[in-house]
Amino acid sequence: MTTFDARPQAAIGSRPPAWLSSILVEGRPGACDAVFPFQHRSAVEPACVATARRFVDQTLGTWGALEAAFDMQLVVSELVTNAIRHGGGAAQLRLLSHEAELACVVTDHSRTVPVAAAPDVFSEYGRGLRLVDALCSAWGWLSAGGSRKLVWAVITS
Repeated sequence: MTTFDARPQAAIGSRPPAWLSSILVEGRPGACDAVFPFQHRSAVEPACVATARRFVDQTLGTWGALEAAFDMQLVVSELVTNAIRHGGGAAQLRLLSHEAELACVVTDHSRTVPVAAAPDVFSEYGRGLRLVDALCSAWGWLSAGGSRKLVWAVITS
């Protein structure tokens, strides 16, 4: 069973748009839907972030949405990095397009909720989800059952 998890103290995420929610909850494919499964071994290596960026570039090029590629690559980089650092590794990257919106969904191996860290100018880490929030029209996460979660983000092109 998929549930929405919206603990405001843990993250600043929100519910997915209706079109994305129906795809994620019902498990049906979208009209423009591309999936990249990470190999178990590479799912915890930093090099998989570059692989994810290339997948974004290739997919959005195929869809004719290259104008959004840079922002989507940045968002995907942050979400995949978080999956590596805090989620036990990235399991899958899914890109979806619906009208003027592009979505990315990163599945990881943890039910731990994403935490948007308090801003700290001296910290080396902790700005990723703030960056995602700034670039996206919406983002959040779903508990997918078992030991996985889906972290999604939507960019309006």
